[in-house]
Amino acid sequence: MALREILIIGHPMLVKKAEPVERVDADIVRLAGDMVETLHAAPGIGLAAPQVGVSKRLIVVDLSVGENKDDLIVLVNPTVLGKEGEVICEEGCLSVPDIREKVARPYRVTVSGLDLEGQTVEVDAEDLLTRVLCHEIDHLDGILFVEKLSPLKRKLIRKKLKKTAAAGKKA
Repeated sequence: MALREILIIGHPMLVKKAEPVERVDADIVRLAGDMVETLHAAPGIGLAAPQVGVSKRLIVVDLSVGENKDDLIVLVNPTVLGKEGEVICEEGCLSVPDIREKVARPYRVTVSGLDLEGQTVEVDAEDLLTRVLCHEIDHLDGILFVEKLSPLKRKLIRKKLKKTAAAGKKA
């Protein structure tokens, strides 16, 4: 396994729709392992393949951040089958560092995908797990959470990110 670089907002890969995984093979299993290692090192609770520069429909989610191996969810070609309710909560993203904003997401979802053995699995989720699954699936469609904010909020965030980037170049 290897740590991978997490791409930051502004990278073209993050706004591109990811390609479906044709078959679960050793490369996909290796990528998933790298993503889990990268996620835990960050630390974070969700990561999509495009965030590490790979245009594949693969996500990893671990609400325990590596503390409980049973919490790890790896989904290949995930699809939301159904959703219920709506909750507005604060969200962040490893690809949008230091930005946290309130975003509306469903309260409950059912997501289907393949596991690393190529078997179809369904995940019934609610609350935080729903939020993370929806957030990561959005990444697969080239959507960052900041795009769900008002135009004014997006403008303020772009301004803050430019200021942060400029300060980083001076250091």
